[in-house]
Amino acid sequence: MATKARRSWLGLVGWVAICVALVGPAWAETAARPPNVVFILCDDLGVNDLHCYGRQDHHTPNLDKLAGQGTRFTSAYCGQPICSPSRAALLTGKNPARLHLTTYLPGRPDCAAQKVLHPEIEMQVPLTEKMLPRYFKPAGYACGAFGKWHVGNKGFGPLEHGFDSYHPGQANTQPSATEGGKGEYDLTAAVMQFMEAHREQPFFAYLAHNTPHIPYDAQKERIANNNGAFEPVYAGVIETLDDTVGKLMAKLESLKLAEHTIFIFTSDNGGLHVPELTHARITHNTPFRAGKGYVYEGGLRIPLIVRWPGHVPAGKVTAEPVLNTDWIPTLLELAGQPAPTGLDGVSFAAGLTGMGTFPQRQFCWHFPHYNNQGGRPSGALRDGPWMMVEFYDEEKAELYNLADDVGETRDLAAQQPERVAKMRAALDVWRKANNTQSNRPNPAFDAEKYRVLYQAVDSSRFHPFTATDAEWQQIWEWRKGMNAAVAGAKQQNKAAKSKAKGRP
Repeated sequence: MATKARRSWLGLVGWVAICVALVGPAWAETAARPPNVVFILCDDLGVNDLHCYGRQDHHTPNLDKLAGQGTRFTSAYCGQPICSPSRAALLTGKNPARLHLTTYLPGRPDCAAQKVLHPEIEMQVPLTEKMLPRYFKPAGYACGAFGKWHVGNKGFGPLEHGFDSYHPGQANTQPSATEGGKGEYDLTAAVMQFMEAHREQPFFAYLAHNTPHIPYDAQKERIANNNGAFEPVYAGVIETLDDTVGKLMAKLESLKLAEHTIFIFTSDNGGLHVPELTHARITHNTPFRAGKGYVYEGGLRIPLIVRWPGHVPAGKVTAEPVLNTDWIPTLLELAGQPAPTGLDGVSFAAGLTGMGTFPQRQFCWHFPHYNNQGGRPSGALRDGPWMMVEFYDEEKAELYNLADDVGETRDLAAQQPERVAKMRAALDVWRKANNTQSNRPNPAFDAEKYRVLYQAVDSSRFHPFTATDAEWQQIWEWRKGMNAAVAGAKQQNKAAKSKAKGRP
């Protein structure tokens, strides 16, 4: 009996050895040590700001190379078309609507130009919410955060949420021979030091660049070299970003870790398509409508490139839609870790690696806020090629077929009322399931101010790439009116707080 058992055991060992040989050394290596992760998150980088996405006037040779070595997504979406909630979605795997963190922190004060009031949002992601490092550290990962945080202030930072180290860097720097205008090289150097220090163990480097968020500047030579671009300074900033990505790629090669590292490059939301601060023009999201602050495609679609040699197909371009809320379950599956529970995001690891299909589902957004880009309280639902946009400050919904109208120029709501009703009902079910916050009427509403900012000019229909001089002048006048409304609201809010504290 003992001899028979021994033969069975040896047979099992032989079978496992054959399986390992057939699957290859990559499987054996992953089984011994999970892959590293380098996750680069940009700030307001538009879906078509990179040369590999078709932007002919921008120079991004390193990111083009990365796309050639990995998979590039053309229908990647953010959890919210504005910074803080999108980052919260990525870091927690939960919808911003469920987190009650639905606009940027600390949020815009209410003003008379609004028909409805903003809901009172959470001012941070609470520590009771499990963030990314707490999923990866039990597997032996060293987790470092670098750059912009913007999901909580003192007491709710990266270290309190589980990261082992944090290097904030500087959001704005004076361009020089060794630095760009957004602290890009300092952050990149810190990440390279982190990777080298933890080369013997799995690591997760979360690099949240401040690039290319306004205000921005670039090295003079780069601006001059991009003189023919739509916006030369912006193009110089993009070129600087690309250079720093190249440095990280080279560092992984020198450490002999490139083959064992999942390298992700993406953005928190769409590009800024209207003038803001002192920047008369910034970028355009052609062919998509609008940009940051809108639940149209220009605000929701983001660039996404994923490289993992031997696992993620090289040179592939996919139009399969994915959401940045999906990253925790996706990366855990790729790393061979247990599947998480209680999250809104779902894993698309099978589709990413080509070992299966991408999950098919509806995509929902809840954005109950007015914002500095001209967006109004609204929600959206994508179902296959259909995108429905619902407004919260009036009884109105729009319907677009993205299959033949990716620019969302033809509203089909009047032609397909049954589809609109069905999609609105589905979005309402989703909102209730997420216990979302809603708007209420504004008692100080001024109809004329609303008309000037949201009806006389529809900034969602402003197309920077094709705009005439007259349209540029009109949008700049609109910007001055929006600035005045926001400044007035902030002043009133400050006065109200002083009065509440008993100050004169």
